[in-house]
Amino acid sequence: MKIDSLIRILAGTMILLSVALVHFHSPWWLLLTCFVGLNLIQSAFTGFCPPSIILRKLGWLGDDGIIHWGGR
Repeated sequence: MKIDSLIRILAGTMILLSVALVHFHSPWWLLLTCFVGLNLIQSAFTGFCPPSIILRKLGWLGDDGIIHWGGR
């Protein structure tokens, strides 16, 4: 799996989670949706993506942008 696909899955999951939390708990959880959206926008312009940094430190993300689950 490439890192782009994982980021889309992660962002979609976080947005769906925040929608559920808004429905069942508090409207303040919409801030999570805003954070995810802003992070996607800034990563498109700057190339800075926190999940990719974490995956690299774990040894799961290769130089080619492909994720190797569990490391190499």
